Amino acid sequence: MIQENANTVIITGASRGIGAAAARLAAVHGFSVAVNHATGALEAETIARGIREQGGKAAAIQADIACEADILRLFSEAERELGPICGLVNNAGVTGGFARVDAVTAQALERLFAVNVTGAILCAREAVKRMSTRHGGKGGAIVNLSSLAARTG
Repeated sequence: MIQENANTVIITGASRGIGAAAARLAAVHGFSVAVNHATGALEAETIARGIREQGGKAAAIQADIACEADILRLFSEAERELGPICGLVNNAGVTGGFARVDAVTAQALERLFAVNVTGAILCAREAVKRMSTRHGGKGGAIVNLSSLAARTG
């Protein structure tokens, strides 16, 4: 049985894989869960609905982590729909495709850094603004994930 809790965790890239598993586990531990997705609306809503059916609180929220405006909206919607933010799981990531160095495009690199680096840092910034005791928050945690794809280069 899922426990009630006034604390919300945002999980980026939570429509599948590790993010989806983290969303389900957070709910089991009593957290309200913002199930973020960039393009997997149906999958994210299925996960959020499953959490709600188990007695938890969850919302599927679309936001492209490569876009600062989307990140700001993600945090605002999560707070409005689910309550105070106490945690962030930076899980969203892209490989940028696999190519030899002589075939890498600037566009692929820009997207890779926008999601995996800039987006993760901007999400952390927004989480800190809400969670840090310095900013009137009650504290919290940020977990940054990576995959084995980071080792393939």
